[in-house]
Amino acid sequence: MNAFEIVKTVRLTEKGTRQGTQTVRYHVKSKDGQSELKTRPLNQYTVVADPRANKFQIRQAVQELFKVKVIAINTLNVRGKPRRQRTKQAGKAPDWKKAIVTLKQGDKIVIT
Repeated sequence: MNAFEIVKTVRLTEKGTRQGTQTVRYHVKSKDGQSELKTRPLNQYTVVADPRANKFQIRQAVQELFKVKVIAINTLNVRGKPRRQRTKQAGKAPDWKKAIVTLKQGDKIVIT
């Protein structure tokens, strides 16, 4: 599979945009033993990936397509919801794989 087959799209949702800009607070100890509180952006993006792809393949595809450095990837398989469209027969939305990609500080995925 090539990078375009592995990464289908970047999901644009309220939660996803919040993860891209949300800040995380963490403690840093200085040389004199004092603890200092710093903040950094969470810098996470949600990607729809091919269900057959593993984390390593998704990492390579995102780095190749968007020219960014990936720090971590969390994946989950999302089950499709049951649907009914103007008929008595029930259908089902397709299953898909969600990948939450954490990027290096300073990198961004620009979506136009």
